[in-house]
Amino acid sequence: MTPTLEAQMPLPSPLGLLTLAATARGLALVWFEGQAHRTATLAAPVDARHPHLALAARELQAYFTSPQAAFTVPLDPAGTPFQQAVWQVLRGIGPGSLLSYGGVAQALQRPAAVRAVGAAIGRNPLSIVVPCHRVVGRSGALTGYAGGLARKQALLQLEGAVPEAAAAGGTAAPARAAAHANRRSA
Repeated sequence: MTPTLEAQMPLPSPLGLLTLAATARGLALVWFEGQAHRTATLAAPVDARHPHLALAARELQAYFTSPQAAFTVPLDPAGTPFQQAVWQVLRGIGPGSLLSYGGVAQALQRPAAVRAVGAAIGRNPLSIVVPCHRVVGRSGALTGYAGGLARKQALLQLEGAVPEAAAAGGTAAPARAAAHANRRSA
């Protein structure tokens, strides 16, 4: 069941306009403008004073200043039980760390579910807060991001975790980044 959104608000960020939305229980959406899988319009009034939105806005602003800042805003994303489990694993990937899609599947004890993991990550409704940008391909390459690969690369650079080859415009990450991703998946 999809929770009822109580409020929404726009939030300018260094990577473009974000839309935040919340239910009575917590933050439900953080979308970049033009993000894949984004609903065109939300049936919720704009209210920047909504407590979950106000806290999320402060925490997102803090993140862009200091990416080590933790998110404490309560979350209430709509998703299947499998999606929820994937998103929970993502929340355990700390700033500056990377994990492969296979590593997420391993963490779920479903090593054959790599494609399903990728699909669930692609549907993550809480960009940045549930850090799907920290998930990379098996080789460490930057792959799919609903907010766009340029934003994924910028977020990883902000956190000091972007694979060097990707930062230089390459598609394959160096062995150091791949090893880091593999350590996180173990």
